[in-house]
Amino acid sequence: MQVVSVSSLKGGVGKTTVTLGLASAAFAKGLRTLVIDMDPQSDVSAALASRSSHGYSVDSVLNNTSSSVVRQAVVPSSWTGPNDVPVHIMMGSPSVSAHDKPTPTKQELWKLEEALATIESQYDLVLIDCPPSFNGLTQTAWTAADSVVIIAEPGLFSVTAVHRTLLALQAMRLKMSPRLRTAGVIINRFRPDSPEHLFRLEEMKQLFGDHILEPILDETLTLQQSTGAAVPIHRWPGETAQTIARYFDRLLKKVLVEERV
Repeated sequence: MQVVSVSSLKGGVGKTTVTLGLASAAFAKGLRTLVIDMDPQSDVSAALASRSSHGYSVDSVLNNTSSSVVRQAVVPSSWTGPNDVPVHIMMGSPSVSAHDKPTPTKQELWKLEEALATIESQYDLVLIDCPPSFNGLTQTAWTAADSVVIIAEPGLFSVTAVHRTLLALQAMRLKMSPRLRTAGVIINRFRPDSPEHLFRLEEMKQLFGDHILEPILDETLTLQQSTGAAVPIHRWPGETAQTIARYFDRLLKKVLVEERV
């Protein structure tokens, strides 16, 4: 089982949309996939159109890491058919914000790792959608992760956010998790007709080098439409959707295979 945290220390870059795109690629590949919604906004839970009939969520899991609680917090998503390997989701909840402390204890940081150990044999891939901050929830997700993929857009504030995230990853390796690696930086919402975006993209390539993952994801309504309809991009009609799906196939392969320190 590989555990990947999807992170950005800046909001509004399409982090959840990219999480869903990577999940769609894993779904198309037939990987047994679990998506964990660590963001109190719970957008990825809404997009996967699922709800726990038991009222359990990731908040419940961080309060009690027993296998029985974990199993009840994990439910199948709507992405399923007769011959599919379903994507599962550990439901998000606004109440999980109680765990988003600026200085969590080491015992608190290990909670998600402990919970995942109870279901490790059931999944090939776990994707954790993190909140856009470096408080307790993101640190807990990183402690449980094998790698972190950083989401950014070609803008000034994203450049500084990527730099902060890379520094935070170095600190987490020293503090909690020596195995934690950087999977790379995915550039999202790129507009090739924007001089500012072209300038910032080149700047990011110069600053972060091999950390930048190709292909770059253009800004497109198609991805927003499939997300809003709770349909994986790999099953959305049209040539644009097929192109985006192929992009996410390539990005998933790089996130899972290419080690970037």
